Amino acid sequence: MTNPPQGPNHPVGPGDPTTPAWPAAPGQGTPTEYIPRPGGPVDPPTQQFSQVVPPLVPPAPPAPSSEEPEEPKRGFLRDPLTIVLSLIIVVAVVLAGLLGTELYVRHVADTVVSRAVSCVVQDQAKVSFGVRPFLLQHLTKHYNDIHVETAGNQIRQAKGMKLDLWLDDIQINQTANSAGTMGSLDADITWSSDGIKQTVQGAIPFLGSLISGVTTSSSAGTIELQGGLGSVIVKPAVTNSALTLQVVSLTGLGFMLPKESVQPALDAFMSTLTKNLPMGIHADSVSVTDSGVSAKFITSNATIPNGQQDPCFAGV
Repeated sequence: MTNPPQGPNHPVGPGDPTTPAWPAAPGQGTPTEYIPRPGGPVDPPTQQFSQVVPPLVPPAPPAPSSEEPEEPKRGFLRDPLTIVLSLIIVVAVVLAGLLGTELYVRHVADTVVSRAVSCVVQDQAKVSFGVRPFLLQHLTKHYNDIHVETAGNQIRQAKGMKLDLWLDDIQINQTANSAGTMGSLDADITWSSDGIKQTVQGAIPFLGSLISGVTTSSSAGTIELQGGLGSVIVKPAVTNSALTLQVVSLTGLGFMLPKESVQPALDAFMSTLTKNLPMGIHADSVSVTDSGVSAKFITSNATIPNGQQDPCFAGV
């Protein structure tokens, strides 16, 4: 076998220690040498592990809650208790409103009626109403069971007279000629003996100065006007729907005051009590009691005057 030539220009085979290093191929650098980083006390040397893909496991169901599930909320109007409470509140509000309105209209009616009666009789008046709801009467303008009571100081010029008045079936209907109609009016009038004395002394000329006391006789139906020089006995009566005092006798005063002069004075005074009474109010009966005189005045199906016809009824 022929051996290849050897020399500096002829490399030998591998393993020959004299063989020079192979020159690097053009364009190639020195191979990268991996130098492990020395480990430290804190950071362990980095190790590479093959990534293990975990198997797919279905998610676990949520743990059961210890709290009880909330009941579904009910609607506002589905709870019976809520409905009952709501109805109670609504009814209470309505009743409170009605009560307030009832009291207000009663106060207004009280003011109107008491002012009209006080103007007619010239005394203080107190008004009360029946048990029927007054608000309903006010809405329909139809009033019943109205009671009026005066203080008892006087009725016009008659001292010591007291009025107890009942009004019924009143229909308010304002027109140019009236304020409405009244079905009935019943008035009980009491006149005390002391009131008769004060009235005669202050309102009847020349006779009043002679009177010092008054006594009544229910059995005889007469009134005795007593004086220092004698007395005058009179008898109350209803004449032509008017209240009158008829002279029965004079004792002791005859020589000073003849009967013919006393009667006109009594008639003139009594006419002032019943003159120009509104709505056709007139005397119906009269009686003498042990404490004075009692009379009854009435009217029915009467027309209520308006403020232009009678100032006392302004505002009705």
